[in-house]
Amino acid sequence: MDRSIITVVGRNQVGIIAKISAELAKDNVNVLDITQTIRQGIFNMMMIVDTSESPLAFDEFVGRLTELAGQMGVRILCQKEEIFDKMHRI
Repeated sequence: MDRSIITVVGRNQVGIIAKISAELAKDNVNVLDITQTIRQGIFNMMMIVDTSESPLAFDEFVGRLTELAGQMGVRILCQKEEIFDKMHRI
């Protein structure tokens, strides 16, 4: 399994989860876990995904998410799980 962490932050709007999920499905990326909150109109989501079945190279996958973020007016960050873990180690 090749796991990555995707975080999304931006002003709340209709369809954020749907649009991102559609892009992941198109790229054959499986969502393993998802959590989302909205505080004072700010949308915040974290997803753990499995990219092992995606035909895309990781950089290409991240590029597609970055392009989608620009279209939606949100910020999307995608990191390999091992990098995320090292950055958030106590």
